[in-house]
Amino acid sequence: MQHTSPQRVTEDASRSTVTLHVNGTAHTIDLDHRTTVLDALREHLGLFGAKKGCDHGQCGACTTIVDGRRQNSCLLLAVAHDGATVTTVEGLADGERLHPLQEAFLARDALQCGYCTPGQICSAVGVLAEAADGHPSHVTAPDRAPGRPVELTGDEIKERMSGNLCRCGAYPHIVEAVEDVAR
Repeated sequence: MQHTSPQRVTEDASRSTVTLHVNGTAHTIDLDHRTTVLDALREHLGLFGAKKGCDHGQCGACTTIVDGRRQNSCLLLAVAHDGATVTTVEGLADGERLHPLQEAFLARDALQCGYCTPGQICSAVGVLAEAADGHPSHVTAPDRAPGRPVELTGDEIKERMSGNLCRCGAYPHIVEAVEDVAR
């Protein structure tokens, strides 16, 4: 998605002023061009939900929703996302009311140490949206009518969540939590 906010290069040619719309609030920050969205969230905005796991886009601990799609925020340069809308796990709740996936993760005990949980939950939000929009996965039946919502079976959820690793092995409960909300 192309962002419309113009970047403002500061006096130091290695820095720019960038605006990120995070959890409903616009934040304009001066950043080094090498700053990732993850580092902007954690180091500049004090939002620690998204975790730095591998810092290579392999574990999913940093998953956030960027412009409506789940993304590994450790791979996204903030200057390339000037004007983007970012939702972190902190922005999913509606005031004191948890997001249905947050509630389901608690009800199903879908976490142990909790390090991967924010990324798992943000990824699951993306999974629900992708399936509702009819985006197929590798395990989606090839004869399914295109454009129709995809039923989130256990196999669909496992495939779609496969980019989010859990060292504690809470996978069965994570799948159950996503199934609960998908129903």
